[in-house]
Amino acid sequence: MATPLEWSIALRYLRSRRGSRVVSLISAIAIGGVVVGVAALVLIMGVMNGLQTDLREKILVGSPDVRVLTYGDALTLDDWGPLRDRVRGFPGVVAAAPFVITQGGISAGAGYAEGVYVYGLETEPVGDAVTPIRTHAVSGDFSFRTRAGQRRGAVLGRLLAQRLNVFPGDTVRLVAFAGARLSPTLGTFVPATYAFEVTGLFSTGMYEYDNGYVYLPLEAAQEFAALGTAVTGLEVRTTDRWRAPLVGGALADSLGYPYRTVDWQEQNRSLFQALKLEKLGMGVILLLIVLVAAFNIVSTLTMVVADKTREIGILRAMGLPAASVRTVFLLQGVLIGGFGTFLGLVLGLGASVAVDRGKLIALDSSVYFIDHLPVLTDWSDVAVTAVASLIIAGVATIWPARAAAALQPVEAIRHE
Repeated sequence: MATPLEWSIALRYLRSRRGSRVVSLISAIAIGGVVVGVAALVLIMGVMNGLQTDLREKILVGSPDVRVLTYGDALTLDDWGPLRDRVRGFPGVVAAAPFVITQGGISAGAGYAEGVYVYGLETEPVGDAVTPIRTHAVSGDFSFRTRAGQRRGAVLGRLLAQRLNVFPGDTVRLVAFAGARLSPTLGTFVPATYAFEVTGLFSTGMYEYDNGYVYLPLEAAQEFAALGTAVTGLEVRTTDRWRAPLVGGALADSLGYPYRTVDWQEQNRSLFQALKLEKLGMGVILLLIVLVAAFNIVSTLTMVVADKTREIGILRAMGLPAASVRTVFLLQGVLIGGFGTFLGLVLGLGASVAVDRGKLIALDSSVYFIDHLPVLTDWSDVAVTAVASLIIAGVATIWPARAAAALQPVEAIRHE
């Protein structure tokens, strides 16, 4: 425990005095290095957390926590009704529903067509909805009800609809790759073509969905994919998405062959692993800034020792113990590191709030899935950054403090 005298001497040595302004300038530079390092770490960690969270939330708008699929040649579920009831009663499962996913072509008139994902959903979800995609309709809805009163509508992503220049009430044509028929006159396979009325548009904020997905009622999607009464699989919502891998694994073990499960983390493993690795790499690189600041602390305290050698000798001759001298310089390092860390945290947190709420950094949504750089502050990352900065600053003071404590009073007083 430092005494008031040790605190007084440490603060006095940090203040600028006539003839010692260079030392004080270097102290300010050392503090500035800590501020920059800590602020950069807090901001970048927040950016990486924000990217992970934003991407995860946008992915899970249209992707369930767990998918129940099957092995085999057809990769479809035929008698899926009893299986759905069984899955719904499994511990940790909140909701389960059949789905169909396939690929096809879409056009709104002559001349232009492109490929899309066609996703089939129940027109009226039984029980709780598995995904929140229905809440993201920006025009029309997911009832799939046409103007003629039939449940045969199509809901398009906003960006896809803009490119096709279609609105609710217009008609689009979908080309089914799976339903190709052999033409006796042409002697080749002719894909089946279906006309659907656009009954809604949706926007999730994720480019992949908004740019290339078309939702159909389940029965229409089954017909489009030539599945008959079969479905691609079951989509499942769990009580806790972070426990989805455990629930999915237990569900697969319970169902047995030929069923299998794929959770949301497994479906997007490469993306989230890349983000985690990038977060680690950026953290290590930016921590080097704090290490550079630590060298500044070492040089600052070394110069203070050289500048105050005669004063240290006088204090030692007056009875100040070597341990107290060591404590004085340790306190200086702690003050530099602590003050720099505090200012860095304030600056980093302030910049995080400004970048996130002000959407200051715009991104190309076609490349990054999102339209601006999100920032999410994780207080555990902030705590780790602060502790690491303080530890580095504390370690940097050890050598100068020991050098100051090792000075002999007589030699120090004679120092020029």
